[in-house]
Amino acid sequence: MAAEPTARLFLAVWPDAAAREALVDWQRRWQWPRGARLTAPDRLHLTLHFIGQVPTARIAAVADGLAVAFEPFEPGFSRPALWRGGLALAMPETVPQALTALHGRLAEALQALALPVERRPYKPHLTLARDAEGAVPPAEPLACRWTAEACTLVQSAGGYRTLRRYPAR
Repeated sequence: MAAEPTARLFLAVWPDAAAREALVDWQRRWQWPRGARLTAPDRLHLTLHFIGQVPTARIAAVADGLAVAFEPFEPGFSRPALWRGGLALAMPETVPQALTALHGRLAEALQALALPVERRPYKPHLTLARDAEGAVPPAEPLACRWTAEACTLVQSAGGYRTLRRYPAR
């Protein structure tokens, strides 16, 4: 019997063009170790929830079940971070309450759909590079703000494909 086809899914917020440009400019000013893999500009995003493999037959129902109400918010990214495993990140100084609320509502929706929810505390970040152990951020801080007016359900399969866009309401 053949395995049921699946899709790798996540929920994210994408920076607007000006914020993406600021992120890319700041990313270029880091000192990267040899072998660091920089995140391409069109892939820079704030992950809300990584869902993982979902049977393709369930995608429409999952997309419908993830429509939650939320207020627009400004995810202000201003500080660098290096995590174990060589991840170089941009992180906010403070997390907007509307982002925390959206993350919580989506977690509830995922649970109602019998989909996994990360148990670790949510740490909003943008991944700037992988395999970046020893990277040195620029001395000047990042000033990156935009108004997040939508979140998206995305399929990851070599590239990213938006399956559903959820506007703030």
